[in-house]
Amino acid sequence: MEFNVAIVGYAAGICSAICQFPQAYKVFRTKDTHSISLGMYATMSLGVALWMTYGFLIADMPMILANGVGLVPSLYTLYLTIRNSKAVKSQSK
Repeated sequence: MEFNVAIVGYAAGICSAICQFPQAYKVFRTKDTHSISLGMYATMSLGVALWMTYGFLIADMPMILANGVGLVPSLYTLYLTIRNSKAVKSQSK
């Protein structure tokens, strides 16, 4: 029986990609981002984008797919966090 290393990559990718969705869903449902760290989501979104870019550079499909899928909810959460923080700042003026 031969071990396929790509299976580990796809399994890790699935876990990494889906972990973003619960937070994005909660933000979508409640529109509440006041307790989300803008710096953390900006850094994480950049990291996921860089991992996806790295996947393209080394032609690693599990890395490309996992980070491509994970980037969507990460960017969505980041966008709403930025938008809501700007709204709070403009209301406090």
